[in-house]
Amino acid sequence: MKGDMNIPPIPQTAPSSLRSGLVGGEVLKLLQPAEGLIRPGQSAQAEVLSLKQNDLTFQLLLKLTLAGGRETNVQASSNFPLPLGTQLAVTQPSAGNLAISLQQALTSSVATLTRLDPQQLPVGTLLQGKVLTTQVLAQPAGQPAVYRSLVTLLNSALSGSTLTLDSPQPLRIGSLLSAQVNGPQSLSFVPLSGRQEQLAVAQQLATQQSRQGSLEGLLNALQKLPPTADMPSELRTSIDRLLAGLPTTAQLSNPKGLSDALLNSGAFLEARLLSGQPLALAPDMKATLLRLIAQILPGVPASTSFNPGMAASTQAQALPTFVRNALGMLGQVSAKPQPGGFPLPQRSMQSGEREDSLDSLLKLAAAAISRLQSHQLSSLEQSGRTADGAVLTTWQLEIPMRNAHDIVPLQVKFQREDPPEKQPQDKPEARDIKDQLWRVELAFDLAPLGPLHVQAQLLRGNLSGQLWAERAYTVNLIESQLGNLRQRLLDAGLSVTDLDCHQGTPPPSSHTKLEQRWVDETA
Repeated sequence: MKGDMNIPPIPQTAPSSLRSGLVGGEVLKLLQPAEGLIRPGQSAQAEVLSLKQNDLTFQLLLKLTLAGGRETNVQASSNFPLPLGTQLAVTQPSAGNLAISLQQALTSSVATLTRLDPQQLPVGTLLQGKVLTTQVLAQPAGQPAVYRSLVTLLNSALSGSTLTLDSPQPLRIGSLLSAQVNGPQSLSFVPLSGRQEQLAVAQQLATQQSRQGSLEGLLNALQKLPPTADMPSELRTSIDRLLAGLPTTAQLSNPKGLSDALLNSGAFLEARLLSGQPLALAPDMKATLLRLIAQILPGVPASTSFNPGMAASTQAQALPTFVRNALGMLGQVSAKPQPGGFPLPQRSMQSGEREDSLDSLLKLAAAAISRLQSHQLSSLEQSGRTADGAVLTTWQLEIPMRNAHDIVPLQVKFQREDPPEKQPQDKPEARDIKDQLWRVELAFDLAPLGPLHVQAQLLRGNLSGQLWAERAYTVNLIESQLGNLRQRLLDAGLSVTDLDCHQGTPPPSSHTKLEQRWVDETA
């Protein structure tokens, strides 16, 4: 769906479509007739709780407040739409009908928002909404068709309000759309990129992070397993293969070794499976953990309170199911959840079992998979289109590497910013913004240096970098080697601009923010 939408002004007279719908009495038909619901000569207060269009009629859920304060919900059909929240006084002429006055019907037709307050929703604000109804308006001969829709807003300060929109194309009933405010009475569609709904991703990310555990928790437990531990030989072989396959710092210093470690980190498992790539020759970390869980499960007592299916056996189905559930709850959304962030904090799982027990290993393995999934979801959360139209793609992952006898998780984030497809040709700087911008971040805790964070940016062969260390000794050591690092980068063909080291941790990211495109009109 493309194009602009307008918010029509308050009509001075009732629309012809509404007047025709009221011919024969202003009657709402009860879907289930109720005798004596409202006594003769009395009326009840009704509030419209939901609205659904069925072909040429509209189905309503009404909350009736009867005499004595008793409340009940009834379903009724109408020939005209009544916006959510509409308050009515109704009577009951017969068991199957409710009646409202013509004036009430006309008032309800203008009970929706007729303009957007620029103080609340300035130009450029992104709105999300759900389409409740769509009707074609009568037009003079030869004029293009105009479709009028009722849309419930799902975000911003006006969440829950209903908009009346006129558009050149019909909006699909029940669909979710994203639109940008152009003015008090004008909106334009914002198409969604080909990714999962950002809202569902953010919600699922929060769920994953609540049950994830750091990779070193599992790997350290596997390293400490005594040779005499009672476990199947296939499981012992898988554990030995997993530990032996961890890359060393020397291997990660080699381009080929680094490339293999990134590819097999688990971040690309689903993409590789979809493309039909074999995993046997280069075992993927996530696939290995799933295989490990499958081998541990038969030895775990059936009475265990842990449900590994949440993290492993149904992990391929969990995200689509959650997306459907999240989209059904969009009406409760008022603000965009924050991204998962980088780096992910260290988190230990307290299993309450012996470290060498199968039940403990199962919990640690499932938490490790959730850790990898948190990185994958963070990548999706931080990918999209920026406010100026550039496309931002993020790859966030974690590689456990060997450093002597220790296992050190290396967290990595790559970001590529592609310029907008349509460049402003009349600006002298247009040529400069056509190049891709790359950002790289590393985070790790390497003994005896302590926590380290590296940020680098590459544009047209020009590299700038910032290093952050929490220990003063490490800062002094790095500063003494910055000249050597700069020379090695120059020898690699890069032009180095800034290259500094600071003590502490990086300030909050000031990278270009993404547009909040959560939902799509074709969802």
